[in-house]
Amino acid sequence: MQYRDFTKDAVKTSLLGFGCMRFPCIDNDNSKINYTLSAKLLQYAIDKGINYIDTAYNYHQENSEKFVGQFLEENNLRKDIYLATKNPVWKAENHEDFERLLDEQLDRLKSDYIDFYLLHALDKKRWDKIKSLDVFKFVEKAKSEKKIKYIGFSFHDKYEYFEEILNAYDWDFCQIQLNFMDENYQAGLKGLKLAAKKGISVVIMEPLKGGKLAKLPDDILSVFKNINPEYSSAENAMRYLMNMPEVSVVLSGMNDFYQIDENIKTACETLPNSLTEAELNSFKEVEGLMNQRTKVDCTACEYCMPCPFNVNIPGIFRLYNNKYIYGDLDSEKNYENLVKSEKDQSQCVECGHCETQCPQHLEIIEDLKAAHNDLYGRKI
Repeated sequence: MQYRDFTKDAVKTSLLGFGCMRFPCIDNDNSKINYTLSAKLLQYAIDKGINYIDTAYNYHQENSEKFVGQFLEENNLRKDIYLATKNPVWKAENHEDFERLLDEQLDRLKSDYIDFYLLHALDKKRWDKIKSLDVFKFVEKAKSEKKIKYIGFSFHDKYEYFEEILNAYDWDFCQIQLNFMDENYQAGLKGLKLAAKKGISVVIMEPLKGGKLAKLPDDILSVFKNINPEYSSAENAMRYLMNMPEVSVVLSGMNDFYQIDENIKTACETLPNSLTEAELNSFKEVEGLMNQRTKVDCTACEYCMPCPFNVNIPGIFRLYNNKYIYGDLDSEKNYENLVKSEKDQSQCVECGHCETQCPQHLEIIEDLKAAHNDLYGRKI
C-alpha cells in the first residue's frame, strides 16, 4: 500500500480509503447491512494495508457507524486504523446539539475518540447556519477534551463558497468530490490546488461518480484501451486521482473482494505525476463523450432517500442514464417494475424534501418528470 502525508502532522494514511456508505445489504434494503460479508470485506481491506476508514452519521440510514463500531470492537482493531466520521450539521438546532451528536457518534462507534472529524456536506446555507451556532467553539472544546484529533469538512456547493469556508478556519483537512468528469464541478481542481497551497490535506469522494465511471461502454472505453489496454474503467478513474500529489486519500465504497484488490493494486502502483501526457489527454476525450450522453448528473449517494412518498429517486435516474449512456435496453422494462411497485415518479407530490438534501443540487422534481416521460412514454 502507498501511504501519503495527512494533516500538518504528516500522519501516514493509506492512499486508498475504505468508504462505509455502500456495504452489501440484505434484500436490497440500504438500512440492513449484511454484517458477515461486510465484516469480511473490511477485515480483508485492513489486512491489505488500508488504514483510513470513513463513515458518517447518516450512512446506511444511520446504521453504518453502528456496524463499524461493532466490527472494530469485536476484532480489537480500533488502534490499528484511522477512523473518520462526520457531524450531521443539518440536525443541529442549537450549539449544544453539536456535542450531543458527537457523543452519540462516539457511543455508536464504541470509541473514546475520532481521528478525523468532519462537518458534513457543507454548502452556503449550512455554513451560515453553523457559524451562527458558534460551531468552532464546539470544535475547540472537542479537541481539548480529546474527543476528536483533527477537524475537517466535506463540501457540496459552488467553488466560491468552498474558498470562503477554507479561509475561515485553520482546518486540518477537507473532503471534496472529484473525478475526471468533475474537474470544474463544486470545489473541483481549483479547490484541490487551493487547499494544497494552504497546507490543508484533501480527501477525495466520488472517484467513480457513484460507480458510473467503472462501467464505461465499449466505444468510450476504447479511448483508454488504445493507450493502456490492461487497465479497466475503474482503474483509469482511480489512476487519474492518485496521480495528483495534492491528493492524500481517495475513498472507495468497495462491496466485493475484486474491487478491493483492484483498487489496492492501483494505489500501490500509481505514484504522483506518473501518468503520461497521452494518458492525461485521454481523460479529456472521454469526459467530452460522456457529457454528451448523461441525462441527470446523479451519483446515487442516496442523501435524498428515503423519499417520504416511496419514490426510488436514484433508481429512476440510474435507469434514465443507463438508457442513454450505455444503451441499456432493459431500462424501460425495469421502470415499469417501479410503476407496479408504486416507487415511480407518479408517487411524487413535489414536497421538495429531496432537493434540500441533494449534495449535487439537482432539480430532482423536474428531472423525475423528464425520466418518467422518457422511460414510461406517458406525459404527466
